[in-house]
Amino acid sequence: MTTDDISGMAPLVARLSRGGQRLRQADRTHPWVLDTAVVVLVFLMFCLPDLLHGVADDGDGPRRFRLVFTRLPVAGTLALQAGLVLPLLWRRRRPAAAFGVIAAVFVAQWSLGAALRADVALFVALYSLALHGRLRQLPWACAVTAGAMALVAVRASAAVSVWDALFFLLSTATAALALGLMVRIRRAQLAGLRDRAARLEIERDQRSRLATATERTRVAREMHDIVGHNLSVIITLADAGTYATDIAPERGKEALRLIGDTGRQALGELRRVLGVLRETADGSPGGPDLSPQPGIADIDALCAKVRAAGLEVVYRTSGEVDALDNGVQLTVYRIVQEALTNTLKHAETDARVHLAVVETDGRLTIRVQDTGPAVARGPHEEGHGLVGMRERAALYGGTVSAGPAAGGGWSVEAVLDLTPQGGAR
Repeated sequence: MTTDDISGMAPLVARLSRGGQRLRQADRTHPWVLDTAVVVLVFLMFCLPDLLHGVADDGDGPRRFRLVFTRLPVAGTLALQAGLVLPLLWRRRRPAAAFGVIAAVFVAQWSLGAALRADVALFVALYSLALHGRLRQLPWACAVTAGAMALVAVRASAAVSVWDALFFLLSTATAALALGLMVRIRRAQLAGLRDRAARLEIERDQRSRLATATERTRVAREMHDIVGHNLSVIITLADAGTYATDIAPERGKEALRLIGDTGRQALGELRRVLGVLRETADGSPGGPDLSPQPGIADIDALCAKVRAAGLEVVYRTSGEVDALDNGVQLTVYRIVQEALTNTLKHAETDARVHLAVVETDGRLTIRVQDTGPAVARGPHEEGHGLVGMRERAALYGGTVSAGPAAGGGWSVEAVLDLTPQGGAR
């Protein structure tokens, strides 16, 4: 078979598949229709010829067969046919009961020495039991079928060899049983595949929701750090400018200029964050022109803004902090930013802040200590800022501790683990 032949068969296979799906849907909606159709088909193909001609009629079959089997009256034939065919209506809902009734009628019929074409109902019932029934019911069903086939072989021994008859009959029963089991296994495999596909779809949706929640948390953390810090600086500068306007107008103008610079910087960072969100939502390859994420080199400018707001900041670094990767540098910047924002909110304007970023032996320590009051920032006042710092530090296996300093004031210390995953540097 060539590739063109296979391609030409694809539409036919697709149509057959759609037709099968529609039939299965119709069967689930009206299950009695298919069972009734099976009964009608068996009656037309196997019962009606017996009623029209009779197995013992002179014109039907070899003479030796007609002499072996008993000819039944029409009423008896109809009764036996009904006992064989009508239970097929329950072959899917009550397969064991249907098989038992048909087998009983089958044995009674052959005990009378009568042969009917409707005996095929026994093989249909065995197939249905293998497909729809309980597997533990199959052994006794096979035993009953073997006994019934032996009875038929004995009754037909005058016309055909017992062993030939047994071989033919048992082969037919085995085929019906094997076909039912094969269809059952195939359906179980398809059900397993559908179940697995459904579970994978649920897991995909869960991963998507988890990723969305994680991204929302990250964006919320970024927005909190950006807005919280810059608003704190702006408010402090505005308060200082208000007092300085009457006393030193130049200082008031400087405060207004710094407020403008801080506002523009905050607006630029917000645009960067929202631009990333817009690019992700649209899925467009061409995103906005984004400025780089802040890092350790930007801490000097951060400290300058805090100094302009009235706090004295002493900043020092140790180790190769500028060689850290961008993710670590952003984490350091945001932790320092939040700690300084906390100091602006709670410390006096004449407070001093000691800021140190130290890298040594695969560990990075960030320490921010001020001389402001500690009681206003006790453990019961823990808010989103400290939670955000801990979440950022946890990304690098780090910890954050905050509390009153030994010599007075408030201290925040974060320790990050710079060791690569797997322990290899």
